[in-house]
Amino acid sequence: MESKTLNCLLIDDDPDDQEIFCMALGDMGKEVNCTFANDGVDALKKLSENSVLPDFIFIDMNMPRMNGNECLAKIKEENHLKAIPVYMYSTSADPATVAETQRLGAAGFIVKPTSVSELTKTLKFCLK
Repeated sequence: MESKTLNCLLIDDDPDDQEIFCMALGDMGKEVNCTFANDGVDALKKLSENSVLPDFIFIDMNMPRMNGNECLAKIKEENHLKAIPVYMYSTSADPATVAETQRLGAAGFIVKPTSVSELTKTLKFCLK
């Protein structure tokens, strides 16, 4: 059985977090292409111009120009994007913030783990 290559978009302004995320995807044992956007404005531009849409989107909560919730809301307003699972990705998760992201349509909320192996486990669960 041939496995499909997954396409993933990470929206995060921290280059270190982008690198860690990419390393974790590489450790998953499946083919995953990852595209990065440095903020919500950049991500929405890429999503409108790209003919290949991601299978999954991960959004950092704290970014310049447009925060994670604003970006999530904009994605869920677009008919061609609203079915894509979106996971919020942040260093901390207070219950009010998690509830707000769920209300806006997030598929889940991931607290940034302290190790690549922990992130790999979390991503395997999200991308199954």
